[in-house]
Amino acid sequence: MTLQEEFEQLAEDVKNVKTRPDDQELLDMYGLYKQAIVGDINTEKPGMLDLKGKAKWEAWSSRAGMSKDAAMTAYIALAKDVIAKYGM
Repeated sequence: MTLQEEFEQLAEDVKNVKTRPDDQELLDMYGLYKQAIVGDINTEKPGMLDLKGKAKWEAWSSRAGMSKDAAMTAYIALAKDVIAKYGM
């Protein structure tokens, strides 16, 4: 299985965990996922009142400069931890 295939499989699997991961785990996975798919952040920072959007933007922005392969590898490791922790 290639890195891309494993990444895509775990991105689907992690949606089916029994219990919702905590907010920080979700933000970490979001930031890594966006970095792996899109690359460096390419959107404006949301306004102060958009707390959820701002948190997601910051999670992605914090990964700036990370290669897509490195982001995929980190996402895979985190997704495996989340699946092991919460079950499927």
